[in-house]
Amino acid sequence: MYKTILDIHSWWAFLVLFIVLIASLNALAGAFSKRDFTAKDLRISLFALIVSHIQLLIGLILFFVSPNAMKSVSSMGMGEVMKDSNLRLYVMEHPMMTIIAIILITIGYSRHKKKIESKKKFNTLAIFYIIAFVLMLSRIPYNQWFA
Repeated sequence: MYKTILDIHSWWAFLVLFIVLIASLNALAGAFSKRDFTAKDLRISLFALIVSHIQLLIGLILFFVSPNAMKSVSSMGMGEVMKDSNLRLYVMEHPMMTIIAIILITIGYSRHKKKIESKKKFNTLAIFYIIAFVLMLSRIPYNQWFA
């Protein structure tokens, strides 16, 4: 079960990164071109929100069924986990940074709905989605991802 969820989490991450990148670029393009915010733009940003939340749910399930994460924390203690850079990445840094990124995506999506002008909608989405994208990229466990 763990291996299956890990594979789903890993492959879904490619989709999440791709869609969030597309949504970020779309928001930037909309902000710079001064075009109207259309239903297509809404769907792109909404799809980025949906796939990122699905990834969060998969990640939470993975975290709690992982033989390493919870066992390491309970047996070693959090202080020892924080001293090991590999364990710290999987137990703290990757989950927390991804949660923060998804919170930013959610805030950006919620705030853009309150804006009336298209440029402000695009600017809000661009800022929050780009920051979230960079945060996600910063804490991906690349050594395992490409293994």
